Amino acid sequence: MIDTHATFTRLVGVLVLVAGLAGRATAQTVRSEAQEAAPAAMQQNPLLAEWVGPYGGVPPFDRVKVEYFEPALEAAMAENLAEIEQIAQDPAPPTFENTIVAMERAGRTLDHVIALYWIWSSNMSTPEFQEVERKMAPKLAAFSDRITQNEALFRRIEAVYESPEKATLTPEQQRLVWVYYTDFVRAGAKLEGAAKQRLSEINQRLAELFTSFSQNVLADENDYWLVLENEADLAGLPESLRSAAAAAAEEKGLPGKWVIMNTRSSMEPFLTFSDRRDLREKGWRMWVDRGDMGDEQDNNAIIAEILKLRAERARLLGYPTHAHWRLENSMAKTPEAAMQLMETVWKPAVARVREEVADMTAVARAAGQPADIQPWDYRYWAEKVRKAKYDLDQNEVKPYLQLEKLREAMFWVAGELFDFEFTQVTDVPVYHPDVRVWKVTDRASGRLAGLWYFDPYARPGKQSGAWMNAYREQESFDGEVPTIVSNNANFVKGRPGEPVLISWDDAETLFHEFGHALHGLNSRVSYPTLSGTNVVRDFVELPSQLMEHWLSTPEVLQRFAVHHETGEPIPQELVDRIQRAATFNQGFLTVEFLASALVDMKLHLAGDVPIDPDAFEKEALAELGMPAEIVMRHRTPHFGHIFSGDGYSAGYYSYLWADVLTADAFEAFTEAGGPYDREVARRLRESIFSVGNMYDPAESYRRFRGRDARVEALMRDRGFPTETATSMQ
Repeated sequence: MIDTHATFTRLVGVLVLVAGLAGRATAQTVRSEAQEAAPAAMQQNPLLAEWVGPYGGVPPFDRVKVEYFEPALEAAMAENLAEIEQIAQDPAPPTFENTIVAMERAGRTLDHVIALYWIWSSNMSTPEFQEVERKMAPKLAAFSDRITQNEALFRRIEAVYESPEKATLTPEQQRLVWVYYTDFVRAGAKLEGAAKQRLSEINQRLAELFTSFSQNVLADENDYWLVLENEADLAGLPESLRSAAAAAAEEKGLPGKWVIMNTRSSMEPFLTFSDRRDLREKGWRMWVDRGDMGDEQDNNAIIAEILKLRAERARLLGYPTHAHWRLENSMAKTPEAAMQLMETVWKPAVARVREEVADMTAVARAAGQPADIQPWDYRYWAEKVRKAKYDLDQNEVKPYLQLEKLREAMFWVAGELFDFEFTQVTDVPVYHPDVRVWKVTDRASGRLAGLWYFDPYARPGKQSGAWMNAYREQESFDGEVPTIVSNNANFVKGRPGEPVLISWDDAETLFHEFGHALHGLNSRVSYPTLSGTNVVRDFVELPSQLMEHWLSTPEVLQRFAVHHETGEPIPQELVDRIQRAATFNQGFLTVEFLASALVDMKLHLAGDVPIDPDAFEKEALAELGMPAEIVMRHRTPHFGHIFSGDGYSAGYYSYLWADVLTADAFEAFTEAGGPYDREVARRLRESIFSVGNMYDPAESYRRFRGRDARVEALMRDRGFPTETATSMQ
């Protein structure tokens, strides 16, 4: 997942357009004037300082204090508004250079402050910081609207867009003009009077609601955990999970007990291996009811208001629903196209679930256990079926999956595909002792591609799940600026000196998020607005989901899947069993995802209808024929993808859309010389990973594959029946 918060100032398609390069041309003049007028105390705020140090400058994590954020944001917004106003009031006729490029050069102080702000929001959230968030959320939204609703500025952008000059620009420059114009229009630049004012009010209120939603979910993750009191409570748990639970208990001040945290990386292994059905149910309910506890942190009323405001905003902007507004500028183009794809995959996925449940029922009966498979039983009995059908036990695989060895594996794959070399550095500050940093260089040229920060462990105040951040975008139009990216996860630390062992699913997630990072590190564009992962949602997941395929390659497993005690590589016969089980449990995985994606789309196609989120969720799933043994991967009250911001709203389908591209793209390697084919890797880098948003994503994919992607490849990949080949347009 891309952390949309972290890319606030570059999300031109989500009502924000404050891009730029600090310290040059007119922006520098305005900045100097603003600083001269600022109180001396403000000039001393380290969050407002230029990033200095090696590697093109680095975030000053060692100088951050929560009390700096509010004044720094206020000062940086004021400075940026002054820059924008100077562009808008430029007496010279609008040109690409004095308008579009000037916008790219504006707002760098704010870029830096916002980057730090969202890092704290995602990774270091304290009650003190959350108070700042609540205060600043509507102010940031209002600031964004002041830019997108600046009539003089938009007239200049529109003039460049309609100017004969555009035909003389490079294709990248033409794309940049199109992006600015299109997204200003989509953000309401052509609205007038009361409509424009109402849009601003809606955006400010939504910002408040997004913050409240996220803080409520975080509170439920931090405030609830499952305590295991004695040895009987540990029945079935592997030693690695026991050790992590013991360490978590010690951290909670419960020595001699064990704690399962209310996070995916902790709860899912527990649900997979615990023999205690009563405890599985207790833990499962705690996990799936985040944001739905009926207390002061309940999110249902917040969701209802978000949906109502999104529907109103869509109408103001001239769209029938929020879904139509969000998808207009995507690969899918329309909600109908996204729904068609989801419904195509839904039926075979549900059919596969029926087969999986039958297998689980048989195994449960044979074991003399209750055969009524409940949602808290699914992972447990699925693991038993895996063992019975494929002679494959996750506990047999997990000793070979060490977090640090897998990190080394990712580096090796990046070297083989993209000629990257990773070198750990210790000369830059970090925001927590768990964070480590590597510089990334091109092997042939020695060029610095950027820095990669790694923050793998769970802690209080850190959002659950895994994601990628871009702290700084790559650019080159005024000189080469290397990117800074991070990968963040929530693995539970073991005791000191113990390796962290992770599941196969978690290993795939690790590679997935690294794919996002490689998308940023490979970027070779001129303008930051078009850089790296700044692409449409249903395309941005292609690099990440594609990278998952390299985990299971023999080259990776033989080199890096080594036993944590013996150092012996994973046996080939175990690898063979893993490969034979490659399509195992795809019914469950596909249905739990699609249920979330379909409910997301249905919520945002409902328009003005008042919505009770819990009731809507139940009714929508019933209409779909949701198997009773499964729940949505993300239930509505904690569905952060769609309710902590607009980024993935009406867009969770994008993972499936990208998976079609992914399956088809990986077949390009298998059709050639294998997963490390140099020619295919070169095309992948030049056509997709390095170009950002320089081209329409469908064109970028055709440059790589020579044609549109075919849904048939996805069906093969998941072991579902294939129909006639269908192309993705």
